Amino acid sequence: MDARVSMGSPLYLLERSDVGLVQLDREMKVVAMNSFARRVLPVEDKQPFQKVVLSFHPERSQPKVKFLIDQAECPVSNPPPMTMIINIPERVLLVKVTKMSDERGEAVGHTLVFYDITDAVMHHEPGVQRPDVKRQLLKIPTVAANRIVLVDASTVRYIRAEGHYTWVHTAQGSSFCNLAIGDLEGRLDSNVFLRIHRSCVANLDFAEQIVRDDGRVSLKLQGDERALPVARTSVPRLLQRLGIAEAAAER
Repeated sequence: MDARVSMGSPLYLLERSDVGLVQLDREMKVVAMNSFARRVLPVEDKQPFQKVVLSFHPERSQPKVKFLIDQAECPVSNPPPMTMIINIPERVLLVKVTKMSDERGEAVGHTLVFYDITDAVMHHEPGVQRPDVKRQLLKIPTVAANRIVLVDASTVRYIRAEGHYTWVHTAQGSSFCNLAIGDLEGRLDSNVFLRIHRSCVANLDFAEQIVRDDGRVSLKLQGDERALPVARTSVPRLLQRLGIAEAAAER
């Protein structure tokens, strides 16, 4: 039997990823963590203990972290894993949380496990990376059933926001992603993807038609019957990116 692991397989991804472990008590305070978590997480003076784990994250990210931990209380067996970008410079972490119980089956806290999958999903520019430039996502981590599926960014037609989370649409269908649309917009190739609406980022490689109807503008993509709404303020930038003059688009 060939014991070699394919470089594109999930097993290879996990074998190559560093693993962080954080132990939380019932109040979500940190009681222990491994050395990798100490290096990666933005802990103050390396003294995270007895602090609520939410305090490590910016205010806008805290509802997502709380939601992730709350999912560990779900009575359904093996709830689907969640992914998220934590506010750590230049890293993408795949995070899972599980509830811990004592010998009586009573909850005593949670264990948070995260894998650093940055190298698997992000583009590496040769040379020294500028600290103020975000590295591009080549693959978007999505959730399908109980699996993490990495979707090639080039196959994504558009991304639609739904609250703090997003749906990633390809020719094969849509996949749930718990990254915010702003996080994805900032990490996708800006030469290809454009935020055409507060709730939508479109891949302009799939652009097929500009539709005007009673003063409203929408964008139709190849293979999609329904056009995407374009915000009024985004119209000039969209036309410019597609090389269409405003006067021609109005005809």
